Amino acid sequence: MEAKTPIILLKKAFEAAVEAALPSRVLPGHLPPYPDGRLIVIGAGKAAASMAQVVERHYEAPLEGVVVTRYGHALATEKIKVIEAGHPVPDKAGQKATKELLDSLQGLSRQDLVLFLVSGGGSALLVAPTGITFQEKSKLTQNLLTCGADISEINCVRKHLSLVKGGRLAEAAYPAKIMTLAISDVVGDEPSVIASGPTVPDPSTYSDALEILDRYHIVSRGARKHFELGMLGQISDTPKPGAFPENRVAMKVVATNQTSLEAAAKVFAEAGIEAHILSSNITGEARVAGTEQAAIVRRIIEKSLPLRAPCVLLSGGETTVTVSHQGRGGPNGEFALALALGLPQDLPLYALIADSDGIDGSEKNAGAFLTPALFDVVSRERALSLLENNSSYEFFDHAKHLFFTGPTHTNVNDVRIVMILDS
Repeated sequence: MEAKTPIILLKKAFEAAVEAALPSRVLPGHLPPYPDGRLIVIGAGKAAASMAQVVERHYEAPLEGVVVTRYGHALATEKIKVIEAGHPVPDKAGQKATKELLDSLQGLSRQDLVLFLVSGGGSALLVAPTGITFQEKSKLTQNLLTCGADISEINCVRKHLSLVKGGRLAEAAYPAKIMTLAISDVVGDEPSVIASGPTVPDPSTYSDALEILDRYHIVSRGARKHFELGMLGQISDTPKPGAFPENRVAMKVVATNQTSLEAAAKVFAEAGIEAHILSSNITGEARVAGTEQAAIVRRIIEKSLPLRAPCVLLSGGETTVTVSHQGRGGPNGEFALALALGLPQDLPLYALIADSDGIDGSEKNAGAFLTPALFDVVSRERALSLLENNSSYEFFDHAKHLFFTGPTHTNVNDVRIVMILDS
């Protein structure tokens, strides 16, 4: 097989995975009937503008609303206002946009319907801090993103420092009905975790949030004081399960990582290559997960597993990076570099490790390729040093193996495609 053919297949499979999660494909079949009263459309996330476009095309009757998305992710709309703001660290633009979003919910009646469009990134983009200042909230978010905490832990803390997360947005929409349509970027697709569950009852507590700060040795005096007051019952907690009548609040997850992996698998099936979905729920440290997947590949080559090359391994989920140095690179880059370092150099393997939203961490690349020529420019010794310094971006940049897509306008976590050819 020519070298360009595996790369073409990898790109085609990734594109199929993204297409399977695009709002234009997954949203129309889930849009509710037009209400007896007003239709207010609000949203937050990297797919918010694309979702808003689909909603505008679907309804001929009047609608209005506000959605907030990441810088560079806005799209043209006619009725729904699109505002760009900071991600993954919140900024003042997000705070202003959130206020405008909340203002749009004033004066609603029981005949009105609020349609909430949520996708990955929504938690950082919805900014309405309580208990701490905006500056302290930004610093705390940055610390949470670099300490190795997973998204469930990060969002637990966020919920208990927000006026909109953890079900509080549903409270703000009362007495209108609220329908949430979500593109899931969290492992397990738990509704209360997606974008910190603004319209979903929250089972976590102030005690849980404080325990997370302690677990990762995060210092935030304002947050700690706020959580302690909550534990004493001096401030109200987030709405708990059972807080909302079922006929007033509803939610549907319309796109998941698993569906995207299945779409990628079909590309290889059509090419006559057997594809195996390992899991859509891989979490933990990126470099550890990459090393573990390298061990699986070695066992396939050694024929100690009932899988035979040529074959493809597909996986998804969301790994994390504990940042100990000030290098450049996201979790997909760290996973890819650890995977490469865990394999023999002459192995006939091609891979694409990338984020479905087109952004690896905070970098502009979606991820990176692996090919047999990976270490031709940068030595394995140098690669190991760069990995230890959280500099996977630098390695793949020098090797010219970075993968760029630009904003995809969806987000269902990572898509990892590892193609093992005949030796």
